[in-house]
Amino acid sequence: MNTIFTDASFQNMINVANRYGISANAVTDLTQGLMRSGGTMAQFNISELGGGGQWMLGGMTMVGDMFNNGLKATVDNLCMELSNLINQGGIQYKPLPKVQNQNGFMSGNAGNWWGDLGFPNSTGSQNNTSYAIFSNIHRLAIQENGKVTIFDTLDHQIGGTGQQQSGTYSVSFTSQYGNVDLNQLPIISGGNNKQNPVNNTKIQSVLQNQPEQIIQAPIPVATNNTSAFEEDIFTKIEKIAGLKDKGILTEQEFENKKADLLSRL
Repeated sequence: MNTIFTDASFQNMINVANRYGISANAVTDLTQGLMRSGGTMAQFNISELGGGGQWMLGGMTMVGDMFNNGLKATVDNLCMELSNLINQGGIQYKPLPKVQNQNGFMSGNAGNWWGDLGFPNSTGSQNNTSYAIFSNIHRLAIQENGKVTIFDTLDHQIGGTGQQQSGTYSVSFTSQYGNVDLNQLPIISGGNNKQNPVNNTKIQSVLQNQPEQIIQAPIPVATNNTSAFEEDIFTKIEKIAGLKDKGILTEQEFENKKADLLSRL
């Protein structure tokens, strides 16, 4: 697919290139790789950056000249800055142009099955299921058996896909929090208009002008794995604290997620 950055995005990339003393083409190629993962990782082969290499958010930085620590630091800082720009909306693709098809409907192009969401950061298909990830607007589109469902991905930064072993869809997704449970994501459109059961209860209560029922979560039963579960919660809190320190999460987003994790103890 032809991917064209907005003018403002290209100017931001030129500014980054000038600060690091590398070409705009090198920064553009690196950004293309980052955009495919929503800014979480990139594989590249850029001569100005030591040839082949790989970068992962919060993980290892690998460059062709493996003992060149200065180059590693440059690549790490460069990728981190571009990743932040992507997640803050400072780097975006231009929306696909509107064209009229033979039925008179307007769409981006004949293959734009996800509608008017713009240009995705990543697309793919597995087991007759197609997906498109829109990191900048926090949307995930899935097409299965001709039906399209649009999810709000909330604060998930989806950066990986895999084959789903069970569940509604045949493809699974991962983010900075681990596996993404699609049943927990709000549905924006499609999906046979299914909504979270709690949301349905709220809507029905308002329509019927009746007090909303309080749905209580089952009280967790203590098991031998309790300590391991608690340790996992605190590990996740440390991870999102690192994301906050790097500017990927705001203070409010960090506090909300921490409160949600602590409420599971």
